Amino acid sequence: MKRIIIIAFVLMGFTVNAQVDRSKMPEAGPAPKIELGEIQSFTMDNGMKVFVVENHKLPRVTYSMVLDIDPFTEGDKVGMADLAGDLISKGTNSKTKDELNFEVDFIGASFGTSATSMFGRSLTKHQNKLLEIMSDVAMNPAMKQEELDKLKKQYISGIQTEKDDPDAISRNVRRVLLYGKDHPYGEITTEESLENVTLEDVNNYYQTYWRPNVAYMAVVGDVKMKEVKSMLEKYFGKWEKKEVPTHEYEMPKQSEGMQIAFVNKPGAVQSVITVANTIDLKPGGEDAVASAVTNGILGGGFVSKLNLNLREAHSYTYGARSSISSDELVGNFNASAKVRNEVTDSALVEMMKEINAMRDGSVTEDELNTIKNYRTGIFAYSLENPQTKANFAINIQRYNMPEDYYATYLKRLSEVGLDDVKSISQKYIQPDKGFMLVVGNQEEVAEKVKALSPNGKISFYDSYGNPAEETSMKAVSGDVTAESVVNNYIEAVGGKEAIEGIKTVKMVYGAEMGGQKMEMKVVSQSPDKYLQEMSMGGGAMIVQKQVVNGDKGKQSGMQGAKDLSEEEVKDLLEEMNPIPEINFLGEDYELELKGIDKKNDQDVYVLKIMKSNGDEQTNYYSTETGLLVSSVKMVDTPQGKMPDETGFGDYKDVNGVKIPHNIIVSAGPRKLTFVLTEAEVNGKLDKGLFSLD
Repeated sequence: MKRIIIIAFVLMGFTVNAQVDRSKMPEAGPAPKIELGEIQSFTMDNGMKVFVVENHKLPRVTYSMVLDIDPFTEGDKVGMADLAGDLISKGTNSKTKDELNFEVDFIGASFGTSATSMFGRSLTKHQNKLLEIMSDVAMNPAMKQEELDKLKKQYISGIQTEKDDPDAISRNVRRVLLYGKDHPYGEITTEESLENVTLEDVNNYYQTYWRPNVAYMAVVGDVKMKEVKSMLEKYFGKWEKKEVPTHEYEMPKQSEGMQIAFVNKPGAVQSVITVANTIDLKPGGEDAVASAVTNGILGGGFVSKLNLNLREAHSYTYGARSSISSDELVGNFNASAKVRNEVTDSALVEMMKEINAMRDGSVTEDELNTIKNYRTGIFAYSLENPQTKANFAINIQRYNMPEDYYATYLKRLSEVGLDDVKSISQKYIQPDKGFMLVVGNQEEVAEKVKALSPNGKISFYDSYGNPAEETSMKAVSGDVTAESVVNNYIEAVGGKEAIEGIKTVKMVYGAEMGGQKMEMKVVSQSPDKYLQEMSMGGGAMIVQKQVVNGDKGKQSGMQGAKDLSEEEVKDLLEEMNPIPEINFLGEDYELELKGIDKKNDQDVYVLKIMKSNGDEQTNYYSTETGLLVSSVKMVDTPQGKMPDETGFGDYKDVNGVKIPHNIIVSAGPRKLTFVLTEAEVNGKLDKGLFSLD
């Protein structure tokens, strides 16, 4: 009987489908009514606004506070507010940082602060302790000099890591070009500005801006409104309100005609390209929904025009994206991608082609409906998170949005039409009032980019948005050759005799990716034994392992196992010597010294290395120390050839040979820093390491 019922339903479905005219787009039904559920709220005597969403599915609660602080300029102390936001949670007048951390860990809670926020989450039964910690931090931060000094070192270390990162350079220069250095959004944090920050500065920031009357507290979880009122009054009721300064700024001036800006990134094998302009679009404004749809079509996802063109059709990039961002002060339009040197100009042409198509209204009903359906699904899914509802309530009050803004969101989304998309594109996507920015290798890219300028000229900037002169790679002196650069490197790391004396090598590197600790082990024994192993979880999970023993090799890991080909075995054995330059002067290699360029703020010799099998790479050697700074290889990917860059630093002696203790690996959009934790040259190795079983 059950089988008959199933067949009946199948036949009924076939009959209905047979009557559908698939040549016509189905008519959209009415937008569903959004029921946000009850969001309770109250205002404390000290001015803190509280929003409560009860959710009794799980016995946990989240308290998240945001401070409505106007952006302000920090002058020669940029980074001060961020430092203050971090320092606030590093101990109170009654508890040290370690004691606070212990208390948070003891109840299994999450806790943190920023310049304008505080967050805490715990099981409901521990919420009194959580609120005790949060209120103590909010009202009684110790703000100690020793903790500030530690934070400054961390921040400066982060800036030093990003100093040679083209994405970070592009972000910095884009901000300066969009807003100007006299606007809070155009200021850039530098090592010098962080060093200028004093304990008095961060204390003044806290005393001035961390006040309950500009605070919005969202409480979400297994709680009751009555108990929330009681607890917040108990723990935050004594927090004193005070008038908080407000700041206003004029809209940054827009350019007349698109400006083309270039930042030289010597040795780069990719360019970061950006097209951007400022806009006046307030959060929750009348154009907000249509702008989100418009951006979704242009560059808001995988099936957007930019990505389908630059990634799928032309294989120029791993991904191209755009954004139309609202803001109380000044928003912006931004489209960007990272592309290979040889296609930089072509990618910019295609990017502008898609932008102009949007402005001309070249959008189909299918493209429009795809994004509208996607955004409908995303919005509906977001409502499953109670925190979203609390954030909606805060946004309505903070940005003076209509009370029914989110309740009617899907209705307004459904009403966006093709005319709206065209109108929004023309209103907010205005590259003729903005700029085109390229961060790339001037030697290989700049002339091509100049051809896109109406007058054949482009403006040059340094990594911090300051005007710069156009430079070029310097020629080397007559006594410097490719061979001498290689020989100088060999001498710098220990000399030919020491390198040829290497019989065994063991190196273990540690790294972190997405919060997961990784380990890379490289072991070799001359002349024909090699092991490279990548693992996570302290070695518990082998991500990939390659072993060569004699003329045979094997690869295993998460993707399964396979025997290595003769060519793969040969390639791995060539990598087994930590100083491969010892082979560069042999007949299998052809060398070309290109000149002197800049890399990581130092002069470097640029050496192109071509192997007899057709492989190529470019190495960069310090003109001062002779040591290898960086190496770039082109590798095959589904998107075509992409650069695989490895940076080397912190050289230290290991049994007579200098080995880099920091290795930064860049492959596509990812970057990993490996730190050498164990190194041994000519030590005794376990024979089982090279087993192929």
